[in-house]
Amino acid sequence: MKNNFLLVLLLTLVMGATNAQNTKRDVFIKNLMTKMTIDEKIGQLNLLTGGEATTGTAVSTDVESKIVAGKIGGLFSISTPQKIRKVQELAMKSRLKIPVIIGMDVIHGYRTTFPIPLGISATWDMSLVEKSARIAAQEATADGICWTFSPMVDIARDPRWGRIAEGSGEDAFLGSKIAAAMVKGYQGKNLKANNTMLSCVKHFALYGAAEGGRDYNTTDMSRIRMYNEYLPPYKAALDAGAGSIMASFNEIDGIPATANKWLLTDLLRKQWGFKGFVVTDYTGNNEMIDHGLGDLQTVTYKALAAGTDMDMVGEGFLTTLKKSLAEKKVTMAEIDRACRLILEAKYDLGLFEDPFRYCDENRAKNEIFTAENRAFAREIASKSFVLLKNKNNVLPLNSPKSIALIGPLVNNKENMGGTWAVSENRGNSLTLYDGLKNALGESTQINMARGTNIYSDPVLDANASPFGKSTGRENRSDEDMLKEAVDAAKSSEVIVLALGESAEMSGESSSRSKIGLPENQQKLLAELSKLGKPLILVIFTGRPLVLETESQQADAILNVWFAGSEAGNAMTDVLLGKVNPSGKITASFPRNEGQIPVYYNHKNTGRPHSGKPGFEKFRSNYLDVPNTPLYPFGYGLSYTTFQYGDLKLDKASITENQKIKVSVDVKNTGNYDGEEVVQLYIRDLVGSVARPVKELKGFEKVLIRKGETKTVNFEIGVEDLKFYNSDLKWLAEKGDFQVMVGTNSDDVKKANFVLK
Repeated sequence: MKNNFLLVLLLTLVMGATNAQNTKRDVFIKNLMTKMTIDEKIGQLNLLTGGEATTGTAVSTDVESKIVAGKIGGLFSISTPQKIRKVQELAMKSRLKIPVIIGMDVIHGYRTTFPIPLGISATWDMSLVEKSARIAAQEATADGICWTFSPMVDIARDPRWGRIAEGSGEDAFLGSKIAAAMVKGYQGKNLKANNTMLSCVKHFALYGAAEGGRDYNTTDMSRIRMYNEYLPPYKAALDAGAGSIMASFNEIDGIPATANKWLLTDLLRKQWGFKGFVVTDYTGNNEMIDHGLGDLQTVTYKALAAGTDMDMVGEGFLTTLKKSLAEKKVTMAEIDRACRLILEAKYDLGLFEDPFRYCDENRAKNEIFTAENRAFAREIASKSFVLLKNKNNVLPLNSPKSIALIGPLVNNKENMGGTWAVSENRGNSLTLYDGLKNALGESTQINMARGTNIYSDPVLDANASPFGKSTGRENRSDEDMLKEAVDAAKSSEVIVLALGESAEMSGESSSRSKIGLPENQQKLLAELSKLGKPLILVIFTGRPLVLETESQQADAILNVWFAGSEAGNAMTDVLLGKVNPSGKITASFPRNEGQIPVYYNHKNTGRPHSGKPGFEKFRSNYLDVPNTPLYPFGYGLSYTTFQYGDLKLDKASITENQKIKVSVDVKNTGNYDGEEVVQLYIRDLVGSVARPVKELKGFEKVLIRKGETKTVNFEIGVEDLKFYNSDLKWLAEKGDFQVMVGTNSDDVKKANFVLK
């Protein structure tokens, strides 16, 4: 009883302090806004680029004079304390001295870069996920930045879509956990601290469901699918405290997100209670003209009325809102709402107290790209790698006297960071060659050969190398490079072949209709596989690839995504066995493009395939390929092996107020200590609407020593059984359920229980 009293007292004190702070903020903002002219209020809604990096073709102009005139609320793509101090000094020359919010796409690290987000998700380790965002915030704020356009939480089930690289894959449950961890890492416990930053959740909403996997394309889906399968990660990020959200480019129910009142007001603010501000994506308002919604003035007032608060780069708010107000197409209340939300964010960041709090040059010298941060980059990278195949335990490498190190990505520093590493120290990234050379020294002969370019076609190669990220293309013939590679392989004990995508073959505006290796890379692998030597394929990729042929040709396949600053050391750690790989994929790898979309938590049809090998007439299947992916969600091998015992349930049924305990014994039956991601799935066997064949509802990453058995426990309660029905009511229906636990979504143990 005493403990309960103390808890209530503590909560009362915390809530009281929070309410007092909010009251103080409200008074400050109210007083400030009474002094602001309509032009100054509209100016706060204007976000321009500082010019260091852009994600579109428009470039902001006349920035300095606009800051002094109070016509800019925020800048992005500008860094260093010196530059940002100058920006705030200009803001202090404005009439009301309102500071500028400074943003950047800090996506997977800042100067110290970590694996791409799809790779980070493969760790299934929320402590690592949160720490990656914490370090990114520490470095970015030391360089003057206080707002990040991250996390990207879009669910993606079409690997042709390049931006799958920026998210956490196909599953809403795992995506929600990662979204919350990222927000906590960026924002910390106190936004006014000079080493925390405001997060911006993107892209709201459904952007990852673009038709045909083509970026910026149309999306179309039912509300029940939205609520159950695509919206949860956005909600999880907001529940974790994210202070801003970015509207997506696509339409929802025929209306682009930036002008969609149901999305930005009814759902986001009324249903979810979001109190922060909404910013467009790059020129998002202006692009509604091409959607067919009207001229710039029309789309701009529609965006404001729908709930968009800040205009990125387009300047439609700045140039048309005053006219629309005079014509009564917008209201003063709508402008005030948007202005207030942006001023509140600046207040929460402490910018009104000290506009220069992020301009400490000593921090920039001492806290960026440190040895400690690089050590963490090495750790998280090694834990993100996924071992897809390891025939006859060819890995880890056991002190070979010679290695043929072949491929266009074995020694290409510019492509180690992957997409959306806009602030990386590219020249300092370590390659696979660097890592192996550092680790092996003179004890192993490394015979290096390029073997081929990323693409044979120079046009496609150029498409794969924007932003100055050269693919390292060599103007030699394919035949000459292939011969050199074969010669290197013949004189070596083992072949390590680094193939895949360049950094910018995935990411924004990098959709691919064919997601296999380019033909010239396939040819190189085919020729080397004929030599009969141990062949280890190291795959660089920002998306699931089609690897069915490659999976037959290579003895081992290690998927390393794009691993960041310490890529080379991390890859070497795993190849040599210093680190036992523990990554698990978070998006299914299809057998071919014709299967897309393929994902684990699909629904059954009225004529489902039996699951037995082979084609079945009058069943839902293909003539030429199985329904199953090549590598299913949650898949990943280890240098050791794990044996799962039968599931144990502590009861056969539960009521709404009870929980059922699920336990499973997992034994390490191999020769290495290893980490295993034990995954729990649930199936609602009978429902009022069709339900998925399984849904992830829990996971535990555990270290198990060789020969050791660990019991892994889960609890299932009624909240785990809830879903949105056809009336969009969040509920659990009584009846039969199946629980599944295993090493991936396909390889599971099963047991049944009842909700009474």
